Amino acid sequence: MTSLRVVARRGGIICAIWMIFASFLARDARADKLILPEGAEAALGKIYSFDLDSAIGDAKRLQGEHPDHPLGFLLEAEARWWRIWCFAAEYKYGMTDARRRQKLPADQRYLDLAASALTIAEKQLKEHDTAEMHFYAGLAGAFSARLYGLRGENRSTARAAVKAREHFLHAVRLDPQMADADFGLGLYNYYVDTLSTLVKILGFFMGIPGGNKQEGIRQLEHAIADGALTADAARFYLALDLLRYDQKYEQALTLIGPLADKYPSNPLFQLARGDLYGKLARKEKAVGAYRKAESLLIADEECRARIQSLARAGLAAQGAVEQAPAQ
Repeated sequence: MTSLRVVARRGGIICAIWMIFASFLARDARADKLILPEGAEAALGKIYSFDLDSAIGDAKRLQGEHPDHPLGFLLEAEARWWRIWCFAAEYKYGMTDARRRQKLPADQRYLDLAASALTIAEKQLKEHDTAEMHFYAGLAGAFSARLYGLRGENRSTARAAVKAREHFLHAVRLDPQMADADFGLGLYNYYVDTLSTLVKILGFFMGIPGGNKQEGIRQLEHAIADGALTADAARFYLALDLLRYDQKYEQALTLIGPLADKYPSNPLFQLARGDLYGKLARKEKAVGAYRKAESLLIADEECRARIQSLARAGLAAQGAVEQAPAQ
């Protein structure tokens, strides 16, 4: 039973990181670059900038303009995920991460959006078997899996994750140059290969396909270099991978730094940079990054309070402030 709980926690992490911040209009089975409809790029920028309410508004407009396309539904789900992440995050082991969340009624809107996107993509696939719609279907499944994983819902996590992987693989078979699909596969490969031998054996009997870390890194680097939509996301999550599992702090910092500079209003990028500076014993810079995160104006008061608490925990670890007592 303990081993199965380990599988669930790690499986949740596998799925939680399948996070891509945009999509594209499907045209044919192969495409050199994915194409964003008007308004999608603005919504994507708002998500990265942590302007989540405005991003949700833009996503809902896209849903109205393109009701038969998954894009608007996925963008709204992505904006909502960042808020979920904020509430679930904690500072532990010298870094901020979302590790656990109880099942809440507010989660249903997120799951409904992912389900709608999957239904739309699968309907489109019945008419035209395209790499684009397989990518959308994989993304929708991964979105569901990451929340199930965060909530510790083991079987639902595994089912959604395996189905999502199949769609990503199908997308790459149809279009081997689709760097954005490689992002989802790359993160899956990386995380599965970090599991212990015992967990891998249990995963085999549970029907969870194996992974390969080096192949995952190659796929993530492909997304960073050529992804039309996932370059920044691949950069962020590869940086977190290197921090969590490989302790390659300097390399991770070279990945996260440009994101924190490009999107200075995103507290998660600032916190990650602070964590990495802390690991590298660069106290002054770590303190600066944490104070930046602490000072950011975030519309959601509960999320803002959470970010401030996380930043203060990082500052306390650097000896910069006294950590407030646990509530």
